[in-house]
Amino acid sequence: MNAISDPDAVETLVVVETAQGKVRGRRTGGVSVFKGMRYGADTSGPNRFRPPQPVTPWTGIQDALAFGDQCPQMRGMLADKGPMSEDCLRVNVFTPGSDNQRRPVMLWFHGGGFEAGSASQKVYDGSRLALRGDVVVVSINHRLNVYGHCYLGDRLGEAYAASGNAGYLDLIAAMNWVRDNIAAFGGDPGNVTLFGQSGGGRKVSLCYAGADAKGLFARGIVQSGSHLRVQTPDQATRLTDALLAQLEIAPADIGKLLDVPVETLTRAQLRVMRETRSRFSPVLDSLAFTAHPFHPEAPAISNDLPMMVGTTRTELSNQLGYEDGAFDLDMAELRRRLARHVGADDVEAAIAAFQTTCPEASPSELYFTITSARGYVLDATLMAEARVRASAAPTYLYQLTWRSPADGGKHISQHTLDLPFVFDNVAAATHLTGPESEETRAMALAMSETWLSFARTGDPNNAAIPDWRPYDLTERPTLLFEVPPRLATDPWSAEREFMSRYETQQMGRTLHR
Repeated sequence: MNAISDPDAVETLVVVETAQGKVRGRRTGGVSVFKGMRYGADTSGPNRFRPPQPVTPWTGIQDALAFGDQCPQMRGMLADKGPMSEDCLRVNVFTPGSDNQRRPVMLWFHGGGFEAGSASQKVYDGSRLALRGDVVVVSINHRLNVYGHCYLGDRLGEAYAASGNAGYLDLIAAMNWVRDNIAAFGGDPGNVTLFGQSGGGRKVSLCYAGADAKGLFARGIVQSGSHLRVQTPDQATRLTDALLAQLEIAPADIGKLLDVPVETLTRAQLRVMRETRSRFSPVLDSLAFTAHPFHPEAPAISNDLPMMVGTTRTELSNQLGYEDGAFDLDMAELRRRLARHVGADDVEAAIAAFQTTCPEASPSELYFTITSARGYVLDATLMAEARVRASAAPTYLYQLTWRSPADGGKHISQHTLDLPFVFDNVAAATHLTGPESEETRAMALAMSETWLSFARTGDPNNAAIPDWRPYDLTERPTLLFEVPPRLATDPWSAEREFMSRYETQQMGRTLHR
């Protein structure tokens, strides 16, 4: 490590030599941060829709002081305010020291489904987690939506045969970058833990199933994003055809997609998503994926890797909370709305099962709990069950059940509530947690220390939680993150038994983020 003083700032500038060339980051508060480094070449022009291409080495020193571009997407809560472009294959590193300590590495995949998001959101800052656990935290941007998952099959030749999974191949390129470079940042390339929430959890799921990821990571944490199935080629082709129609490009002229301006292509794919109620996402292309990731069984290729997987209690108080009147339901309105999620014939049975476990819940809380169990908890359970049946390495199932006081407590334990606790960044997300308190500090301690323990050894047990046993099909031990955390045996068994009548919603229907 070479340190030089920056005359214009109190921080120290730190230079590290990567396999591609030297980069300059900023050290402050005991953490060195390197932002916006390229792990792949610009994906515009002839590289659009193609697998990621290598970075051209450079001479001199490149600044790594600002986050790089994010994949083109519509502006919104999931997108950063920074620039967007197809030059988006960027990696960020947060490290206690660029030395030879060989620290555990935690590689973060951001949320936003497969269509949105960025690694530069404040809650994803890895500085506090790196310091707390003496680990190296890495985060990335990669291709999303149509740029990462436009299935062209054989239409544009062999160079574009993998286009439906270009965004997944970006993840592989990032993991290869970590393998080749992370030792220079004080990390151990042989001890890499993948973790991600929502869409990020879906990406971790894919890495357990893809041969390209084999040997590039040691374990993974799937937070609110168990991904069991990918699109079939037929489903993906229908999306591509809809995109061509939207752009008024004849199928015979599909090569024109390479020249469509970014803003035009981004808006067109959004219209396609709205019209088809589907999304550009990974594809069963017989290249990256030869079978669905976790349906009907767990992938044998990763049976040797441990996993943590879980959800929050009321994930959908986030998404469904935007419906008119969602927080003020009466029982009649609850019944009406539930029919869309569990089917009219199952509404009464659903209410009865969940009132058994939540007798004090309001109609709105029942709505959020039942729909979350259908859309998220069932998939996490199916994933854990599949791994147990496959005699895979230990799988640890959890649920975040702490009730947040934010916004009057009406969101209960919503989607994304885990993020500020995992990253120990409560101050960056008080809209989720409420103001810092003894309870938020206890939650941050329990969750961040558990994630760190798992990253070190593959065993999440630590002094902040009770003894956590791996999941099985008899006692079904589940760690409940609340204050204090507790291990429960088959919690809410009536809910689980009710939901066992359903298949995953990932059978060609739209996925929640």
